[in-house]
Formats: sequence, structure tokens, C-alpha cells
Amino acid sequence: MAPTVPLSVLPLVALVALVAPALGVAPDCDRPAHLWCRSPETAVACQVESRCPDLPHPAAAPVQLSLFYESLCPACRQFLVQALFPTWLQLPTGMLNITLVPYGNAQERNVSGKWDFDCQHGPEECLGNMIEACLMHEAKDFSTYFPLIFCLESGTSVTKNLEACLQVYAPDLDRSRIAACVQGDTGMALMHQNAQLTEALDPPHQYVPWIVINGKHTDELQAQAENSLLGLICHLYQGEKPKACGGSKTLKTLPGCRR
Repeated sequence: MAPTVPLSVLPLVALVALVAPALGVAPDCDRPAHLWCRSPETAVACQVESRCPDLPHPAAAPVQLSLFYESLCPACRQFLVQALFPTWLQLPTGMLNITLVPYGNAQERNVSGKWDFDCQHGPEECLGNMIEACLMHEAKDFSTYFPLIFCLESGTSVTKNLEACLQVYAPDLDRSRIAACVQGDTGMALMHQNAQLTEALDPPHQYVPWIVINGKHTDELQAQAENSLLGLICHLYQGEKPKACGGSKTLKTLPGCRR
């Protein structure tokens, strides 16, 4: 008769192998029992997720939204001011990532080695696009430059209210660097980059605002975003829904600016 080995002297791995079947634990789980609920990966490997009520779950991926727009298009301004900015304010950090591409229905051409731009609403729109691109470049942090762009787009003049918006939302930003960007090669390079991003859209954009959600554009997604952006983001987000998701409203939108 084989000698009986006390449980207290069994190697830890052998002990786990002995008791795991009775607990419903995967037989190949070689982690100590006190570590089973330490991480999501270990709980999954040991098949004990249901036994770990306090297990920290990995955060859900944020919804990705890219807005292709032009600074003086009425429908673009309405969507940014009345839908996108309020939605961003209401949602917790990490739920929605926004990329802004100010270019829209502009056209570019290379003139003697330099880029020249022709914008749908004239030279002032080209300047507005450039200002907003340079604000993004200089501020870098989205939470700094998005309120600035909101301020410009919601005001009486996109191109003439920069100083007032900076005083309110970002007084520490270097005005000279922004001006140098707008007037120099950096601004031109940024606009060329936005032109390339816009022309690379698949399907090609037919109007602005052109909204891309999680890398896709469809007529249905565009309509949902324009009618109730908060509701759409809450629907698509796979994590725990914040309280803001209970109060989404519809928006009566303006016709887009067609190419």
C-alpha cells in the first residue's frame, strides 16, 4: 500500500492539480490558488472568472471618430459645435477618441514647388483651415486644442477670434509659434497632409462633414451620427455605459457642403 502523503508537504503545483478538478479549475492551471483572481489573464487560464467578483476587467477600446470638415461650411460648424463638442464633454476620458481633419472640399496644386490651396468658401476658409491645423500642431494635447476650435467655430468669425479664444481657453500657448505656423512652411505641410488624408478616404467623400466611425463610413453611420451622436457612441462602446448615455437627443441637421 502506497504511503499517504500529507497535503501540507505536497509541492504547490501538485496540490493545485489535486484540488483543481473539485473546484472546476482547468487541470493545466499551475498558478497558486491565492493568485487565481489576481489578474484577468490568470483567471481566464484557470477558468475561474465566475469565482472572481472583484476581478479588474480591461478597459473597453474607445470609439474612434474622424471628422473631415472645412472651417466655414455651415453644416460642419453645426455638427462640431452642437453635436461633437457636447458629446465629448459628457463622456468620460477614454470612451471617445476624435481626429479632426480641416480640409474638406478644398483643392491643392503644386506651384513652383509650393502647395497652393483653393477652398470651397474662398480664401478665408483656407485661412481658417490653416489656423485650426496649426492649433492642433502647436497645442498637441486634444483637450487643449478642441475647446479652441470649438470657440472659433461657434463664434462670429473663425479667422478673427483667435486671440479672444486663446485668452479664454489656452492663454499659455505661444502666439508667435502659431502665427509662424500659419504663415510659413509648417502650415502648408500640415494642409498638404490633410489633403492626402482626405483624398485617401474610402469610399471617397462626397460632402462634408464626412464622419468616419471606427475606420468606416456608411450612409447609416453618417445619419446616426448627425441625428444622435451621443446615442451612437453609447451604442458602439463595449464598456460600462456612463450616466450620460441615458439622455441622448436628436439634432436637426443642416444640409452638408457637397463637393
